[in-house]
Amino acid sequence: MKHQHYILYKPYGYLSQFISNDSKQQRKKFLGNLYDFPNGTMAIGRLDEKSEGLLFLTTDGSFSNHICSHKIEKEYYAQLNGVITQDAISELEKGVEIGFNGKKYTTNPCRVKLLPTPPSLPDTIQKIRDDRHGPTSWISITLQEGKFRQVRKMTSAVGYPTLRLARVRIGKIRIEKMTAGEVIHSPSLHEII
Repeated sequence: MKHQHYILYKPYGYLSQFISNDSKQQRKKFLGNLYDFPNGTMAIGRLDEKSEGLLFLTTDGSFSNHICSHKIEKEYYAQLNGVITQDAISELEKGVEIGFNGKKYTTNPCRVKLLPTPPSLPDTIQKIRDDRHGPTSWISITLQEGKFRQVRKMTSAVGYPTLRLARVRIGKIRIEKMTAGEVIHSPSLHEII
């Protein structure tokens, strides 16, 4: 059987999984609501329900394991509550202590830069506080790890909670001009490594 690969712009409000038998999640939105994926399709990595952006899907479990076990860069754009300082950016770059699985964890060094203007992202159903309620700022943050809700925990650790979070790049693949919910069938994702 030839494996199938997909590039998806996961919209805000969707879980990075397919239908769940958990009765508590019956009202949730799943990836299968966006496209008729073949049986056996799985997400490579995850974005939490309140995050959006680039997500890869595949029917090849060994490829999924390979991607998750290698240090492939992931870039995010984060809108922050407040105007982040250079000191806070430096802290993020060096690594900050966050909670993970009930324990303290220090994040690996990463690259962070202040975005001079808000990035061009698709409209979202998410209601985001605007500048009438206080200033916000946007950063680009590039990691090679991916703990649960890591970017949100990192920005909160330096005093600037994340209001909106979008993954814009994995390896060499960028979201470019994709729209929320758009799915691209890709013959191969091996070019990202």
